[in-house]
Amino acid sequence: MRIILASQSPRRRQLLGQIGVEYFEILVPEADESYDPALPPEEIVASICRKKAKAAGALADDPGALIIAADTMVFLGGLRLGKPRDQVDAYTMLSALSGRTHQVCTGVSVCRGERMETRTETTAVTFRELTQDEIWGYIRTGDPMDKAGAYGVQGRAALFVTGIQGDYFNVMGLPLCLLGRMLEEFGVKLFSEEETK
Repeated sequence: MRIILASQSPRRRQLLGQIGVEYFEILVPEADESYDPALPPEEIVASICRKKAKAAGALADDPGALIIAADTMVFLGGLRLGKPRDQVDAYTMLSALSGRTHQVCTGVSVCRGERMETRTETTAVTFRELTQDEIWGYIRTGDPMDKAGAYGVQGRAALFVTGIQGDYFNVMGLPLCLLGRMLEEFGVKLFSEEETK
């Protein structure tokens, strides 16, 4: 089966390989990512990943291909924290996250032909109190600049996290347990016959 990941995220590529999907293509379509900010976080990410999946399907032009699309957003008190525009923006975001719990919400769409399934996962992440020096030190590593909420839990920002309630991999951008169940519903076997004997 031809499998397409509609994402340029290196973390999503790594995570897909981690669950045994070794052979897949990358297609990054142009998709409208606008949304109604009045919608709940789950509905926002669900609507965007559906758009990505549809755009990737049109680009692939193969009704037999299986498309995987995802969209991850960070929310603090209902306010969306996107990717920082610059270092000052990253500092503002990390200062806001300091000592508080925020939500990481990911929408995942899997489609093949006319069939599309979309589900969401939300994980609560708590940061300890951060000093100005710690925040600026982290920003100077360059790690926050391409990540929603200005941090990557798999990097040095792990030093800031005191607790995670929910799927850790969701915080990295792809909830693996949820995705694995969805792929199985589309006939993708993640364990070989030899492994399940």
